[in-house]
This record gives sequence, C-alpha cells and structure tokens, in this order.
Amino acid sequence: MTEHTRRLFEYNGWANREVSNSLKAAPEPPPSSVHILGHIVAAEWLWIGRLKRDQTAVVVWPQLTLDQCEVQFSDLARLWREYMNDLTIDGLIETVSYRTGAGEEFTNNVGDILSHVIMHGVYHRGQIARDMRMAGLEPPYTDYIHAVRNGLI
Repeated sequence: MTEHTRRLFEYNGWANREVSNSLKAAPEPPPSSVHILGHIVAAEWLWIGRLKRDQTAVVVWPQLTLDQCEVQFSDLARLWREYMNDLTIDGLIETVSYRTGAGEEFTNNVGDILSHVIMHGVYHRGQIARDMRMAGLEPPYTDYIHAVRNGLI
C-alpha cells in the first residue's frame, strides 16, 4: 500500500468527522446536508464491501441521523485503516468485479476504486458546504492541504 493512499484515507475520515461535527453543532442543519452525509456513509459501506468481496446489499441514499452517521463514520475509519494495513502495492492493481444496483456488471482495479471513494467524498462534502452556506451556516474548512499544513492527518 502506498503512504499517499493511506494519508488520503486519513484525510477522508478527518473531513467526514469535521462535516458531521459541524452539522451537529448547527442550530438547524439543512436536511439535504444530512441526507447527503448519509449517502457518503452508505457509499463507503458499499465500496469497502465490494473490495472485501461482500455481496451485502447497501441502500445508497439512506435516511440516517447525524448520530448514526457519526457512529458509522467511526466504524468505517477503522475498517479503512485495517484494509489499508493489509493492502500491498501489488494489491492496487488487482481487479474487483461487482454489480451495480441497476444490475450492471463492472470490473475495476483496487487503486481506481480507492481513488473514487476519496473523490466521491470530496464532491459530496462540497455539496454540503454549499447547502450550509445557503442556510446561513459556516461550513468547516476541509481542504486536504489545510489538514496537512495543520498536522490534522
């Protein structure tokens, strides 16, 4: 496993916690933001399951509370750390075959899947930041370089 990939997942876990904590601290978090946060949780469960060849179905747009998101992000951070600890450089080019919720079959390599998980989270945390601003709230600063500069990861 590469150190860079491990750090990206450290960042992902940190950024998810920052957003979750910020929404929990808000007097009235935007419901759409909570819904998107639940989607981030579900997508991570989906992808870690696919990587571990677990065929358990995952609802990708669940209705989760902020407390449920917080607990599940904690569980996911642990699972990603464990997965990364076992991943080798050669493992990044191994392929994983899976079926989407629409029944389509795909095969991707592990490295591409891991990159997708990171980018998916960044994309949706950006949507949450927009929603928070539109609701008059200040979103957390979750830029990767901010986390690196401040020793947060």
